[in-house]
Amino acid sequence: MDAWVGEGVLTGWQAAALQAEWFGLETVDLSAVVVADDLLAQVPQAWAERHRLVPLARNAGELQIAVCDPLDTAGADSLAHRLGVKIATRLAPAEEIARAIERLYRPAATGAVGEASDPPPQSPGPHADAADQSKPGASSWAGDEDAPVIRLVHALIHAAIDRRASDIHLEPLGRRLRVRYRIDGVLVEVDCPPPRLQSAILSRVKLMANISIAEKRLPQDGRIQLSHGGRPLDLRVSTLPTSHGESLVLRVLDQESLKRGLPELGLSPEQAALLEQWITRPDGILLVTGPTGSGKTTTLYGCLHHLNTGGRKIITVEDPVEYQLSGINQVPVRPEVGLTFGAALRAMLRQAPNVIMVGEIRDGETAGMAVHASLTGHLVLSTLHTNDAPGAVPRMVNLGIAPFLLAASLRGILAQRLVRKICGACRQPFRSTLAELRALGLNREPGGGPVFMRGRGCAACHGSGYHGRIGIFELLEIDDDIRSLIHAQASLGRLRAKARARGLVTLREDGARKVSAGLTTVEEVVSITVGDAS
Repeated sequence: MDAWVGEGVLTGWQAAALQAEWFGLETVDLSAVVVADDLLAQVPQAWAERHRLVPLARNAGELQIAVCDPLDTAGADSLAHRLGVKIATRLAPAEEIARAIERLYRPAATGAVGEASDPPPQSPGPHADAADQSKPGASSWAGDEDAPVIRLVHALIHAAIDRRASDIHLEPLGRRLRVRYRIDGVLVEVDCPPPRLQSAILSRVKLMANISIAEKRLPQDGRIQLSHGGRPLDLRVSTLPTSHGESLVLRVLDQESLKRGLPELGLSPEQAALLEQWITRPDGILLVTGPTGSGKTTTLYGCLHHLNTGGRKIITVEDPVEYQLSGINQVPVRPEVGLTFGAALRAMLRQAPNVIMVGEIRDGETAGMAVHASLTGHLVLSTLHTNDAPGAVPRMVNLGIAPFLLAASLRGILAQRLVRKICGACRQPFRSTLAELRALGLNREPGGGPVFMRGRGCAACHGSGYHGRIGIFELLEIDDDIRSLIHAQASLGRLRAKARARGLVTLREDGARKVSAGLTTVEEVVSITVGDAS
């Protein structure tokens, strides 16, 4: 609307009227509106100018305001939080908002009430930040960046990033707010802030994520963009109402992780060569399988990074789009408007892509469209939830894909897990035990067994003995023999047996190789591949 007004396509009032009709709101003429001085004192001029809003009236726990952009809810949410009121919004053109602010706050220039630089102290609303109450006689609006709660939230976030956390969990537990970082896949509890700051901390995070702080009954999603050490970072914020308050999870999205090549994911040279062979074919489906949190999306992004050379058109459909990839068309799923995985795939095929990435095959419609795309000359990359590589075949059949179509479209299946890497600063050798050798399928006496490595625990790894994670992989190539078994609807046991006979290296065997190479420990591999022992 602002662009149309700027170009003279619409007047300010015409744009406001269209928005009011669309959003079911009312417009308001601000030319003669009168606002009580005590209300102006509660909303400083500089803050009103920044958020482009005018307070109109306050009664019975409701505050009426005029705004020019109904989609910009940050100012309204902040008012609701600080003053403990509900917000009733009306619309007016941006130029009318600016003129009204100048007229209403004119006495501020002589130091009367409403002065933006130092407004008088206000009694906090029922949801006011503890940080605001920690400065007696000071305005809760002035010096926001110096507020203790804001500094505390920033410290929690930056400390998590310094420790390489992938998630930050803020969990109300009744009498305390538990803070945990997920580091290398394991949740680690850190010092908890005082209970009195719980509401203020959660509200501050929600404000940073540009989501409503007044809504506490329904889950919400938002995003925070910040800089750390000179590099940009995104945090995806998710809220979930619980019996003791809202639980918040901040997922750290690091763009640097997308620049890894295939060997850096943990693939051996032979595995990387085979995967590269699969993804450079002109058509077919490549499936990456594993449980949630096993690094499937990172592997797919690594494949796209390898393919993104400018000579191919690549389109992805994701839920949600977590990382922005330069040179790639990314489509976010929006089920509320009918843009499902299947609907997006149908539309994408009309865009003449070379490579399609489907974030996840969840249902028969998506599976069918992916197979159809692969059979019409497109390379399709996607993920699936199965325990191992052969298990992807019956899973696709259960989703409604005819075996003969699946046999014709599949090119390869990659199953993976993530294991923690031994800390390089404190790694030390130790002699393997008989139980450890047997767990890895190595039937040798401990006296002549190999020397493995493990971390002693140091400051660099915060005493855990681990630093970072690496993938272990199982690659199943769909050759003529496997294709014949799929077409004949062979059992999963027969598929596994044939794959093993043709040299399939299981997840546990690949993990054993990485243990022998001193990259991880027996405990890590055994715990993450418990179902692969046979």
